[in-house]
Amino acid sequence: MTLFGDKSCTAGSTRPAVVIADRNPVVRAGLQDFLSKDGRYAVAPAVETGNAFVELCQKQPVCVGVVGWTLPDMSALDLLEVVKRRQLGARLIIYANDDNVDALRQAVRAGAWGFISKNEDPAALLETIATVARGRLCLPYIDIERLTSDPIDLLTKREKELLGALAQGWTNLQIGARFGISGNTVKYHLKNLYDKLGVKNRAMAVALYMSSPSAPPMTAAAHAQDDDW
Repeated sequence: MTLFGDKSCTAGSTRPAVVIADRNPVVRAGLQDFLSKDGRYAVAPAVETGNAFVELCQKQPVCVGVVGWTLPDMSALDLLEVVKRRQLGARLIIYANDDNVDALRQAVRAGAWGFISKNEDPAALLETIATVARGRLCLPYIDIERLTSDPIDLLTKREKELLGALAQGWTNLQIGARFGISGNTVKYHLKNLYDKLGVKNRAMAVALYMSSPSAPPMTAAAHAQDDDW
């Protein structure tokens, strides 16, 4: 016996199973109530973490997951990777705080079926879920070149070297010594680097570097002056 809904996303007498995963309890409660009242979906108990989402998928095949961009134990990108690796079958919609094109790009590359901002009208979320449940991608319209371009291509030569240094595990102190710049200048260039890549921290930047076909080989960085950036 299944816990809720059908075992697949196919249309029929049973409703597609939907799971909500978000760190905000208000969002979880609001979405659960909203989707339950819609009546088209079998809405499972909402979860807070990525691990809880995975456990639920292992107990009961899930059609669609509505997932916040950042969960307490992992990012939405991490969850997409786990779902794909374990072949859980759930189609994930990223329910993001905004419609940042870099976040959208990363989500699409990671295998998201849908992407929608929390600022959108709730009816748009219903339509996104319905579209994904039917087996179609549902993504906001943007310039396709912006979506498919590699952000590493936007970096200067020195920024690529800086990213390579991060990928080798260099500390800020080591980077400063190698590039001949102060600790504060290292932080300044790191912030600019993260902004260009659309990431929030060192780990995300390194993950993007390792997955990018445009990433240069990891070699020792040359001595650089501030005007080389």
